[in-house]
Amino acid sequence: MTSADPHPPLILLSGVVKRFATAAGEFEALRGVDLTVDHGEFVAVVGKSGSGKSTLLNMIAGIDRPSEGSIAVHGSSLGQLSEAQLARWRGLSLGIVFQFFQLMPTLTALENVQLPMDFAGRGAGPEAAGRARELLRRVGLADQADKLPAALSGGEQQRVAIARALANDPPLVVADEPTGNLDSATADQIFRLFEQLVAVGKTIVFVTHDRDLAQRASRVLEIADGRIVGDHLVGLSAASETS
Repeated sequence: MTSADPHPPLILLSGVVKRFATAAGEFEALRGVDLTVDHGEFVAVVGKSGSGKSTLLNMIAGIDRPSEGSIAVHGSSLGQLSEAQLARWRGLSLGIVFQFFQLMPTLTALENVQLPMDFAGRGAGPEAAGRARELLRRVGLADQADKLPAALSGGEQQRVAIARALANDPPLVVADEPTGNLDSATADQIFRLFEQLVAVGKTIVFVTHDRDLAQRASRVLEIADGRIVGDHLVGLSAASETS
């Protein structure tokens, strides 16, 4: 009998299939995906529209359930969790960043960052407000804490969304086209913030249509027709190969 792996991967997908019912019949968005992501990796997911990128991210985030296969993230087998357990797991283990920010329009930047703490039962009192202010400081928005999202630029709203994703100090951040709605200079600022998070131990998996941006990650997954057709290291590994 073999002992358990003392350092299991942060993300483990085995034989994951996802089917959707459509007016034209059943559509298979993912077709037998196997994937391992270790702690501290910075992973870009690329592919054409409809290739399965966002579906894969939703599987990892527990937003969708697979039709077949198994998914384990941060020590939890997602298929064994109820919807209520999944919601709590997601709040504590995962930060999510969306393309269109999805901030609550009637809440200030500070209150938006505190929201995940509220859901996890950690949002009351001055300690939570202090953590939210510190997270806003880390993303360069300490002076914008009391503004509503409508008073912020797109890049500032995305930085608030990143601070919100970090509210409960999750080991994993997933992002779906996080720079897709931003100009190139602002996108670069957001990406440098991701690089800083990886440098302090966070794991980031992000979907992007920008292949140049993807090359700044440490690993690139390419998806086509619901399958991973490419998986290669970039960054330092690529630099060492050309030196």
